[in-house]
Amino acid sequence: MPSQKTLPAVVTHGADCLPSVEVDDYNVELKDDEGFVGDRASKSAFRDIISHLRGALSKAGIDPLGDADSDALSKTKLDDIFTRGDPAAAGLVQGAIEEFSQEFALVIRRFLKLKTWKDTRRFVIGGGLRASRIGEIIIGRTAVILKADEIRIDLLPIHNDPDEAGMLGAVHLAPAWMFKGFDAILAIDIGGTNIRAGVVQLNLKKAADLSKTKVWKFSLWRHGDEDGVDREYAVATLAKMLKGLISSAAKRELRLAPFIGIGCPGLIKEDGSIEKGAQNLPGNWESSKFHLPTELHSLIPRVAGEETSIVMHNDAVVQGLSEIPYMREDDSWGVFTIGTGLGNARFTNRKSNGQMTL
Repeated sequence: MPSQKTLPAVVTHGADCLPSVEVDDYNVELKDDEGFVGDRASKSAFRDIISHLRGALSKAGIDPLGDADSDALSKTKLDDIFTRGDPAAAGLVQGAIEEFSQEFALVIRRFLKLKTWKDTRRFVIGGGLRASRIGEIIIGRTAVILKADEIRIDLLPIHNDPDEAGMLGAVHLAPAWMFKGFDAILAIDIGGTNIRAGVVQLNLKKAADLSKTKVWKFSLWRHGDEDGVDREYAVATLAKMLKGLISSAAKRELRLAPFIGIGCPGLIKEDGSIEKGAQNLPGNWESSKFHLPTELHSLIPRVAGEETSIVMHNDAVVQGLSEIPYMREDDSWGVFTIGTGLGNARFTNRKSNGQMTL
C-alpha cells in the first residue's frame, strides 16, 4: 500500500506537510568513495581549495596572499582581493571560484539523480557563503556550467539576507491564523558556527500571507570561535539571548506570540529529537537524553503571560521557507545552504484551496 502524507497538526516538529508546502526531502547525506558528497560544497571546502592553490604556488616561491592564514581570510577580505586586489591574488581567488563551482555543479548533478529531486528546476542558494560577492559569482558560474551541460535549472541567490532568512522562515512553520492579534514571534537559527535568535515582525496588516515579515532585532553568538563550549552552555546562552529579546520587544510594546520557531541542523523527528546530522554542534545533540524544545521550554516557560509553544525543523528547511513568497508560481523547488556543511531541502507548493497534493 503506497504511503500517504498526513495533514499537518497545528504544531509538529519536523513535519513533512506544512501550511504552504510539503517538504519532499531534506538533510540528504549522499556518499561516495571520498566521503559525504555535500562536503565538497561547504565553506571549509572553499578554504581548502584556496589553501591547495597557495600550496602549489608556494613551491615556486610565490604566494600572492602573503602570510595571511587561509582560514582567517574573511568573506569581506576575499571580496576585496577579488575586486580590487593585486591581479595575481585576484587570479588565485578566481581559480578557487572556478574549482568550487565545478564541484558544486557535480553535487547538484548527484542530487538531480535522486527520485525525489530529479524534476526540480529551480534552486535557491543560501548559507554564509552566499552573503558575499564571491558567493554570488559562484552561484552564477555554477548555473552556467550546468546549462552548458544542457541541465536546464535556475540557481538563484536567496532573496533575504542569509543571516535573516533562517529566522524569517520560522513564521511558515505554523498556520498564519495562530499569529492573528500578535505583532511578532521569536525565531532561532542554529548553525555549526553561529547561533542567531531574533524577533520577527509579522506585518499581517500589510500581508495576511506573511510575505511582508522582517527581522526587527536579532542577537548573534559565534560559538564556533569559542573553545570548550558544551551543549548545556549553548542552550543556556540561547535562552539568555531570547530573554533579552523578549525584554526588548516588551519595551517597544511589540505583542509577542507565545511561539518560538527553531531551525536546527539534522534530521528532526516528530517528537522534536534529532536523529542525525547535528555533528557540527557543540556537544551531543543527538543523544536520547537531550530534547532541545523541552530544554528551552523549561528556561522560557511563558511568553507575554502565555505558555510557550516551540516548533523545530531542519535549518535548511526553515531557511528555504523564507522563499515561499517568491515561489508561488512554481510547483516545486529546492534550497541549498552553503555553510559549515551543505544544507538541502526540496519542496512542493500546496494547492491554494488547502487540499494537499498526493
